[in-house]
Amino acid sequence: MSDDTDMLKLPLDAWHHAKGARMVSFAGYAMPIQYEGIMAEHLWTRDNAGLFDVSHMGQLILSGDNAAEALEALVPGDISALKEGRMRYSLLLAPDGGVLDDLMITATPTGLYVVVNGAVKHDDIAYLRANLPEAIGINHLEDRALLALQGPKAVEALIRIVPGVDQLYFMEADLFLWGEVPLWISRSGYTGEDGVEISVPAESVQALADALCGQPEVKPIGLLAS
Repeated sequence: MSDDTDMLKLPLDAWHHAKGARMVSFAGYAMPIQYEGIMAEHLWTRDNAGLFDVSHMGQLILSGDNAAEALEALVPGDISALKEGRMRYSLLLAPDGGVLDDLMITATPTGLYVVVNGAVKHDDIAYLRANLPEAIGINHLEDRALLALQGPKAVEALIRIVPGVDQLYFMEADLFLWGEVPLWISRSGYTGEDGVEISVPAESVQALADALCGQPEVKPIGLLAS
C-alpha cells in the first residue's frame, strides 16, 4: 500500500482502503489502481460491470446567455446545436490550435455540464475564465463525486437501483432520483464498453457505491484495468 498522506483524498478514500485497493498518486490524488489484479479486473469489466471512481475529474457547469456559442470559440464542435440531454466529446484548444485537454460537454436545463481531466482541471478552469466572456458563469462542482459503471452488464445492474436509466441511448444524459439523491447519469464512458457515468453528491457516494457493488454483476475496478 502506497504512502498517500500527502495526496488529496477522494470522497471514497476510506471505502477504497477497506476494499483492499492499492492506492497511488495520480493528478495529485490518492487513486485506486487495482484491487484483485489488473488482468482479472480488466476481464471482469469486459464480461460484467466494473465500478471505477473518477471523482478526481473536474465537473463544471457553464451558464449564461449564449454559453454554447461562447464555448464554440474554444472547441472544434457544434455545441450550440446540442439538444437538452445530448452530449459531445470534444477538445479544448489553445489559441494556436494545440490541444490542451479532451472533455465531454452535455446540454442541461441549467447550462453546459462539462467534464475535464483531473490532472489539468484547474488549468482548464483558469483558461476558460480567461477566454470566455465575463457574463458566462463557471461553477466547479467540487461537492460532487463521479463514478463510471462500465461493462456489458452495467445498465442491467443499474436499473435495479435506478429504474428507467435503460431508456438512455449512447451519449444521452438525464437527471434521475435515487430516493431523494439527485443523480446526473450519462450513457457514456472511456472503456469501449457499454456503461454510464454517474455524478452524485459526495456525501451520498459511499452509499451508492455500496448499492452498486451489492449487485452480482458489479465489482470495484482500479484505473489500470480500463
